[in-house]
Amino acid sequence: MADQKSGIKIISDNRQARYLYEILETYEAGIELVGTEVKSIRAGKVNLRDGYAFIRNGEAWLSNVHISPYQAGGSYFNHEARRVRKLLLHKKEINKLIGQTEQKGLTLVPLKMYFKKGRVKIAIGLGRGKKLHDKRETVKKRDDQRAMARAMKRD
Repeated sequence: MADQKSGIKIISDNRQARYLYEILETYEAGIELVGTEVKSIRAGKVNLRDGYAFIRNGEAWLSNVHISPYQAGGSYFNHEARRVRKLLLHKKEINKLIGQTEQKGLTLVPLKMYFKKGRVKIAIGLGRGKKLHDKRETVKKRDDQRAMARAMKRD
């Protein structure tokens, strides 16, 4: 309900990222898109699952995010589905991310794609990969919380 009042409409959510990575920080970035990509995003044809972000030559880039070609766009004017897209971040944020990804070995993962005041934004997370025992712990916590919620509902 709060998202509707603030003008945010979530298009795609990468739930698997929070399972595979321990997210330390999140950043909001704009994306450089072409017209048919925006129309396809409005239709909800986005998959963030295999995507990742990287920094090269002082610029942030988003790779391997699938935005389906727009159906009514024709073949000539349409975009490539998995092209590398530029992320729009402040220079200060990029410099901070350079230090953390190179020195600490952290990864930039797309978490959500949404519209905010009519513009496409993406939430990227700075994450550390989870080990197998960490994943099992996450699943156990989730199962325990479900069991507690069921017990509370019965009473």
